Amino acid sequence: MEPSFSYASGYFVAILLIQMVLTSEQFTVNTPSRHQVVMVGEHAELSCQLFPPQSADHMQVGWYRDHYQPVSIYKKEDELSGANIHNYENHTVILKEALGEGKMTLRIYKVSVFDGGQYHCFFKDGDTTEEATVDLKVAALGLDIQINVQVYDTKELIVECNSGGWFPQVQMEWRDSKGNVIPASSKIFSEDRDGLLHLKMSVLLQNSTHGPVTCCLLNPVTGQEKRAGILLPDILLKSEYRSTISSINSWVFVYLIIVHALLCFRSKVVRDKYPILFEIVFECLPILMHASILPVYWKLWNRVSILDGLAPFYSSWMYDMFVILTTLIIFFTILIFSLFYTLKGK
Repeated sequence: MEPSFSYASGYFVAILLIQMVLTSEQFTVNTPSRHQVVMVGEHAELSCQLFPPQSADHMQVGWYRDHYQPVSIYKKEDELSGANIHNYENHTVILKEALGEGKMTLRIYKVSVFDGGQYHCFFKDGDTTEEATVDLKVAALGLDIQINVQVYDTKELIVECNSGGWFPQVQMEWRDSKGNVIPASSKIFSEDRDGLLHLKMSVLLQNSTHGPVTCCLLNPVTGQEKRAGILLPDILLKSEYRSTISSINSWVFVYLIIVHALLCFRSKVVRDKYPILFEIVFECLPILMHASILPVYWKLWNRVSILDGLAPFYSSWMYDMFVILTTLIIFFTILIFSLFYTLKGK
């Protein structure tokens, strides 16, 4: 004969099983988001929720970081008795308004780079403790990029970009006018006392390089990017002007030597009575030398970029040099003609 159970006995068995389950696990803890990104200087709020929803007013709740470093711990009895509540570096607070619904939020004021990492929230009810983890990532978008150019010779130059206030370490690239990556010559990272990174990246370029080059900095956490470009011809122009100054000075020196040689040789022409063709050639040489400076001047004048802040200086300097050279050449031309006709009259 098989045993039979009444409906009442079956009901009591079910109640006993439910009590055993509730005794072994009364609640769990969930988080709305396991990953959160906050910019440096902003406020962060990390939340966790009891499931099933129930009041946590009678529980001990709190947050701690890895290696059980307490961030903020709260218990209602401690608050009522005036006991101290643990607080992490005095810039965090637990928002208790929603504890009756089983929700707890940790607010971190003015987040710094040192606040990044994993945060564990826990609810403790008697001997039962449940927790959940939130990964807080901190990011900082740096300052505007500054570009410097160093010209060492007429063949090569170094273009360097600088920026500070970044976190974490960013992706740094130089790109040409077509978007192709230019291998960097050096990348330097330094850290200030606030944990923010200062970056410096340089690239060695040939003077034959044309078109703009762009410095690109990308924050891998937020995907935000900053760019700054520079047009090489404007920079190369400055270096060319430095070499132009010395070349013009050399040209003036050579011109004076040639004029002196013509003066010495002219007297020999007069004495030896060379054909009139040679006299005309020697007469025209100073004028031809003077005319040869005009194309050089206009070429350099037209190559001054209007975007260059020193363009007025270059233009005025070239104009002054042109006036001085023209005056000297006219003076020496008149002097040569005077000496020539003086010697011819004798």
